Order: sequence, then C-alpha cells, then structure tokens
Amino acid sequence: MHTRSIWPRLEWARTYRRAYLPRDVFAGIVLTTILVPAGMGYAEASGLPAIVGLYASIVPLLAYALLGPSRILVLGPDSSLLPLIAAAIIPLAAGSEERAVALGALLAVVVGVIIIGAGVARLGFLTDLLSAPVRHGYLNGIALIVVASQLPKLFGFSAEGDGLVERTRSFLTGAADGATNPVALAIGVGCLGVILGFRRWRPEVPGILVAVVGSTVVSAVFGLAERSGIAVVGPLPVGLPPVTLPPIDSGDILALIPAALGIALVSATDMSVLSRTFSIRRGEEVDQDRELVALGGANLATGLFSGMPISSSASRTPVAEAAGAQTQLTSVVGALAIAALLVAAPGLLVDLPTATLAAVVIAAGLSLVDVDSMARLWRVRSSEFWLALASFLGVALVGVIEGVFFAVALSLLKFVRRAWSPHDAVLGRADGVKGYHDLTYYPGARQVPGLILYRFDAPLFFANADVFRDRIRERIATAGSPVRWVVVAAEPITDVDTTAAAMLDALQEELTTAGITLAFAEVKDPIRARLRRYGALLRVPDELFFPTVGTAVSGYIRASGESWTDWEEGPSERP
Repeated sequence: MHTRSIWPRLEWARTYRRAYLPRDVFAGIVLTTILVPAGMGYAEASGLPAIVGLYASIVPLLAYALLGPSRILVLGPDSSLLPLIAAAIIPLAAGSEERAVALGALLAVVVGVIIIGAGVARLGFLTDLLSAPVRHGYLNGIALIVVASQLPKLFGFSAEGDGLVERTRSFLTGAADGATNPVALAIGVGCLGVILGFRRWRPEVPGILVAVVGSTVVSAVFGLAERSGIAVVGPLPVGLPPVTLPPIDSGDILALIPAALGIALVSATDMSVLSRTFSIRRGEEVDQDRELVALGGANLATGLFSGMPISSSASRTPVAEAAGAQTQLTSVVGALAIAALLVAAPGLLVDLPTATLAAVVIAAGLSLVDVDSMARLWRVRSSEFWLALASFLGVALVGVIEGVFFAVALSLLKFVRRAWSPHDAVLGRADGVKGYHDLTYYPGARQVPGLILYRFDAPLFFANADVFRDRIRERIATAGSPVRWVVVAAEPITDVDTTAAAMLDALQEELTTAGITLAFAEVKDPIRARLRRYGALLRVPDELFFPTVGTAVSGYIRASGESWTDWEEGPSERP
C-alpha cells in the first residue's frame, strides 16, 4: 500500500495564489450564513441541541482543509443523515440531553473509525454498493421522513414517534387537538416560502439568511417568545468545547454500530458522487480512498469536539463555488467565522424561532426529492424504477437504518441477477456493415450454415456457468440446420473461475460426443492463461483459438468446405 497517496498533501496550500484570497474570504463569509442556521436545524432534527450543529460545522471544515484532496468540497451536518442519527440516538438517550450529546459525539467517532479504515484498506469501491436507482429511492424516502419529522415544529408544537407512519400520525393528532401555535406556523411557513422562493427565482441571494435574520428580528422586537409562546433557540454556550473523548461504553458502541455502518455508507457514497462531479467540472483528479480518509478524519475530529456525524454537502458546496471559492481557505474562513460568533456574539441567535430552523430543514429535505429521476427510470427502464420504489418504501415504511441495508441488498441483488442472467447473442453477417452482429438487432444478418457464433456478455463464474451451458444447448437445439461448429466470441468474458472452467471442459466433451467442434475467438490473454492454469480446455487445440470472429469463420469454412460468399474480403471485427 502506498500511503503517500492516502495521507494529506495540502496541495491547495502549497499552490496557493494571492489572487485567490479575496474570493476565498468572500465565499467563506457567504458559506457561514448558510452553515449556521443549517447546522442548528440539522442538530435539532437529529435529536440534539442546536449548539451541537455549530460545533459540527466548525471542526469538519478545518479537518477536511487539512486532509481532503478536493479544493472546494464543503463538509458538515447533512440532511441525508438526519433520520439515521435520530434513529440511533433518541431511543438510547431516553430524554436526556446530556446523554444525547455524548451519544452523538460517540457515533461520529465510530463513523470516523469505520470510514478511515475503509480508506486505508482502499475500499473506496464500496461506495458503489448503492446503485443510482436505489440511491434515488433511498433519498426520496429520507426526504419524506425529514419533512414529516419537522412538521410539528413548523406548527409550533412537539410530537414523538419513530418512523414515517408514527411521526405522521403524531403530527396529525397534535394538529387535530389544537396544539398548533398560529404565530409559529406563520413564521415557519413564511420562512419556508422565502427560502424556496429565493432558491427558485433568485438563487444568487441566500434565502436562508434572509429568513433567519428577518424572523430573528421580528421575534426579538415583538417579544414573541413571551407574548405568543413560540419556541426559540435561547442562550447558547459561550466559546468552543474542549477536546474530549466521548464516554466509551461497549453497550452503546454495539448499539450504535448498525447506524454507524449505514451513516458511513451513505456519507461515503454522497462524498464519492459529489467529489467526482466537482473534480470533473474543475479538471481535478480525486482519489476516492483519500476522500474516505479525509471524511473519516473529519468525523473523528468532530466527535472529539462534541459534534455529530457529518458528510459532504450537495447544497453548500455549490454555494461556495458560486460565491467564488477557489480553495479550502473558504472552509477555513467559514469555520473561523462560526467560531468567532460563538466566542464573541452567541446572543445574536437567542431569539431565533425554532420554527425557522424547521423551515430550513424542510427546505433541505425537499431538495432531496427527485421525482424527475424516478419518472425517467419509469420511461427508460421500468425494472430499475421498481428497484428505486422498493428502496423508497423500505426507508419510508420499515425504518431508515434497516432501509439503508435494504437498499444495499437491492443493489447487490440487481448486480447478481444481471451477472447470473446476462445478455447474450447469436451473431451474423449484415451486408454493408463490418463485423458480426447480434441477430436481435440485425434480423437480416446471415449466418454461416452449420456454424453458431455465440457471444456471452459477462464474466463466467459459478453463478452463471450453467446458464452459459444451457443457452448454448438451446441455440444448438433451435438451429435451422445441423450444427458442426460452435464458436464462442469471448471478448466480453473478462473472468473465469474454476466452476466455469470445469463447465467448459464438460461442455467441450459433450459437444465432441455430439459431433460438434467447440472453438473460441477473441479470448483475452489473461483468460487464456487462467484456463491453462486451471488445466481447462486442454483438449481444444491451439488452432481452435482464433484472434477474431472473422478468422474463426474463415477457419470453419476451410475445415468444413462450406460454401459461403461474403460481401467483404478479409477478416472481420467484432461489433
């Protein structure tokens, strides 16, 4: 393992240009206006005090600036993790705020250790365990839970409940019983309208900042907490927390591990998608294993500062980019600005209505909704739509932690099914087109009498070896004339295991007994070497391994004396 490619290099600092400074500082200040209310709202939605969200907004920005390979990726509390964190913490905390804070920090540490371990072991490929359709369904389910969890707070009352059904029932019961605070509802709906309105029509204006400042001023000037009984943030602790290791309890760790695994997978997948998107856009190369180490390190550091699990942000990173961010100095400025707020002026947030924070979280939840992708899946491949829908229902109805593992299982099931029963084709010659092509797409293509050109579009392994054999048998049984040769166009076969090798030996013997020659074309050199190592196909002479499908056809014509006129002279290419 080459550790130099994993551990921090601080490329952005070593190549920093003075011209970047004004843009980075401005982008950092703009970022702060988003991070403060979002962090507080996300913490409360996770069952934690608002201050935890601010701690979790400071530390990961600094940690990623030190560890991360991306020049502008922004880390912090994220809406996609909220239901997972809440599902892990709230039952264990049993109403104790102090215990909830300790559990949130411990959860961040466990998540950090898991992700760092995956990065050091170079397991970045595991982020592909959530396929795009399954991820669409999962995030739509998360969005529904996030919105449902914040509706009571938007209406000015509190409601308990685990899962979407219980949360919705609890909210409807409270609303029907007259628990709604009209002033809180007016503030919440107004702020939600402001945030969504600016997002839709004036995206260059930070609608969250307008909503937070406006509602805080109105709340303070009119004394709404005392006069109307609306809930506000209240006094925040002054300063930053010391570095402390969360209380270590083996029972708590075991209870948190399922959620930690789910959070690690979701946050790592989000990081992978986001870093790839921005690296392509900015012409950068990003190592996914380094990203994992940076993400894990940021979570670990956040846990040591009484924070909560964090991830990359698909909403805040574009804000930083649009504001002119050039390097991770933007994140450093944002972190220092939040720290300065906590040290010098925490009282500015005392009168911030919690209904406003609910509006911030609901707006973030709505940004996760992706109906267009679901509709597109229905149009282009309905089987993937049903996978996405199953993932959505699993998260929304079964539970978020169980839903993550259900989503992974669906992705793996999809992979296994495609590997078990892949596309295959019988090839023929289409006049005027080079190569030999799938008869399904070229129904007018001609076949050489007595010859089956068969292509299997997948690696050969234990799960599909019998499928391969049975399909060749079927092609022989349904051929229009007696079959003399079967040529396997093997270019798509990128791997062969021992089970498949044994099947090929048995198939060759079976076909030879039936008077049929088994030959191969375009076998990759590593696959040929592997077959030799397995001792497979030793009875197939070297002259029956052809470099191209065209030369295999020529070899068959020479051996059989079959009359065959081609429209084009010379060997042909595989399509």
